[in-house]
Amino acid sequence: MRVVETGSTNADMLALASTGNIDEGDWLVAERQNAGRGRQGRTWASPPGNLYASGLIKVRAGNPPAPTLALVAGIAVVEALGTPGLSLKWPNDVLAGGAKVAGILLERRNDAVVVGVGVNLAHHPDLPERPTTCLAAQGVTLSPETAVSALAAAFAHWLAIWRTAGLASICVAWLARAHPIGTPLVASLPDGRQMHGAFGGLDDDGALRLRLSDGSVHRIHAGDVFLV
Repeated sequence: MRVVETGSTNADMLALASTGNIDEGDWLVAERQNAGRGRQGRTWASPPGNLYASGLIKVRAGNPPAPTLALVAGIAVVEALGTPGLSLKWPNDVLAGGAKVAGILLERRNDAVVVGVGVNLAHHPDLPERPTTCLAAQGVTLSPETAVSALAAAFAHWLAIWRTAGLASICVAWLARAHPIGTPLVASLPDGRQMHGAFGGLDDDGALRLRLSDGSVHRIHAGDVFLV
C-alpha cells in the first residue's frame, strides 16, 4: 500500500490492524509523513525521497519475544539496502560510517506488532545529539520503491528464521552485521543513569551486554546507546 502523505505510517498500520483489514506481510509506504515519530516519542523528519514504511506481524504462540523483532528488522534493513559499510547499533539503528542512516520503531497492539522503518535515502537531518547521514551522501542512489520491495522480501526471510530457527540464529546474524565487539559505548538508561563501557555482544534474549571498566558485564534491555 502506498499513500502520498499521512501523519504516521505506524499509526495508520495500528489502526488498520484493529480492523482486521490487513494481513501479516503487508507494508504501508508514504512519500511524506507530517507526524512521523521515532523511539521514546521523538519526531522523525520526513521529507520526500526517503523511505517511510511500516509492516505488520501477527505474534503467534511459541514465537520468540516480540521486542526481538527489532533485531530481525535491523538485519532486514541492512540486507535490503545492500550498501557496503553499514552496521547495526543496539537496539535498532543502522549506521553508515558511525552516523545514523536508518531507524526502527516497534509498536504493539494485542497480537499485532507494527514495525516502522525510516531510511535516509536522499536526505538527512542535522541533529545536535547524534551524527546522521543518508545513502546519497555515501554515493548510493536508491528509490523508496526499490528499497521497500527489497525490505519486504528480506524481512519475510528473516521472520521465518526467527520463528523456526529461533532467537539464537537471529542474534548470530545480527552480531555479524553489528559494529565490532569492544566498541566504546555510552548507554542512557530509562532511570536517567548513564553507563560507559564497551560493546560485549548480545545475551541469549537479545539484551545488550555492556562490559564495564572493572570487567563486569551489565545487561541492558531498554535505553539509548551511543558510540563514543
